Amino acid sequence: MCAYVIWLWCNKFGIDYLTHIYHSSLYSTIVKGSKFDTDSDKHLFYWLAEKRSTSQLPPGEQIPAGTGETPLIVWLTGGPGCSSSLALLSENGPCTVNDDGESTSINPHSWTESAHVLWLDQPADVGYSYGQGNDSNEEMISEDAYYFLQAFFKSEQGQKYLTAPLFIVGESYGGHYAPAIAHRIWKGNTNLQPGLATLNLKGLAIGNGLTDPEEQYKWYAEMAFKNSHNNPVISEDTYNMMKKSEPMCTKGIAQCNSGDGMLDSFACQAAFAYCNMALTTPYRATGLNPYDIRKPCGDNPLCYDFSKIEKFMNSDKTKAALHVSDHNPTWQTCNMMINMSFHVDWMKNFAPYVADLLNAGIPSLIYAGDVDFVCNYMGNRAWTLNLDWNHKTEFQAAPEKDWNGGKGLARTSNGLTFLQVFEAGHMVPADQPLVALQMITKFIHGEEF
Repeated sequence: MCAYVIWLWCNKFGIDYLTHIYHSSLYSTIVKGSKFDTDSDKHLFYWLAEKRSTSQLPPGEQIPAGTGETPLIVWLTGGPGCSSSLALLSENGPCTVNDDGESTSINPHSWTESAHVLWLDQPADVGYSYGQGNDSNEEMISEDAYYFLQAFFKSEQGQKYLTAPLFIVGESYGGHYAPAIAHRIWKGNTNLQPGLATLNLKGLAIGNGLTDPEEQYKWYAEMAFKNSHNNPVISEDTYNMMKKSEPMCTKGIAQCNSGDGMLDSFACQAAFAYCNMALTTPYRATGLNPYDIRKPCGDNPLCYDFSKIEKFMNSDKTKAALHVSDHNPTWQTCNMMINMSFHVDWMKNFAPYVADLLNAGIPSLIYAGDVDFVCNYMGNRAWTLNLDWNHKTEFQAAPEKDWNGGKGLARTSNGLTFLQVFEAGHMVPADQPLVALQMITKFIHGEEF
């Protein structure tokens, strides 16, 4: 498994102003530790931007500076099959792509205001990553990512970050990825193998994630008909039909999570098909954006127009600057073949991994924009309240209180925080950029919500 690193500058001249570019043949490591890289040819692409030395925030939007070593955030876009580079260029990276698809502008609310951030394209065949495309579950995802991080921290460009506080952050299907990877790091640290490094894991965050499907699928009907915006987008008859479908759906998900045998895998596929048909298709039939109930989906398959980013990432100039020309891939926002490979994994529950991390003293932030349908705040709030961990009772008893002067509602206790972010959809950093920056800064600084 090989890796690429790029330090990024942004301005109107676009890719010409990428600086300190390291080619994989000089600074990458072949990872032989992952038992799922049997061909030793997985190449995982990542894009690293260091914390800004000079803030780009406008007057009045300054955030508190942290103390101690600058944290490192590893960002994981979900899908499954979508590129983390998409988030870098449209959500929380140092720059955004202009309408011409050739130049860039500074993003003043980049998370690099507070941390070093590494956007990782995974699994293989996502974004500019390539190689043995065999990943289809979180055991494989987490194993590959763990050994990727081991290689990164041993590399010439990555070794200086080894002692940095490490935070694993996932969005959407990252609600599977992030807890699985963080859990693998924690297990690796507790049973460290010869030749491997202890990784300084300090926290897990999930934004509008799919983590506990059995609980979360119960809340699609509620979100479509009884959401906090008092905006019913389906009829009462449709709502009642969806509610009647919930018991069969959750029974199938429970069977999916009862084991890993052939019958269980069949149950996972059956639950994927039935639950999505019964509980998400009625919403999609409205023509509304599943990532933002306030908006129509429109003609784009993902309900958003990412064509300018696709143009930027696929230009010969960009490929040359990123040293991917020899492989010459076509960059896609999302690889739907990868997406299909994870249908058996889809209904698996990773909330117990969050519980293990919390019980080990590793904080977790679960945040959700409250106009997202597909990984909505209702379902995410429900699974955090239902989570079986050492401080479940205290968390359930904790008050839900105003956060950040009317920007959200927070419940927090003993390291677990659930945050409902007002007026944000599936991609909180895109919809509420300053609020998202304030949120992640508070979390990585270890401050109370």
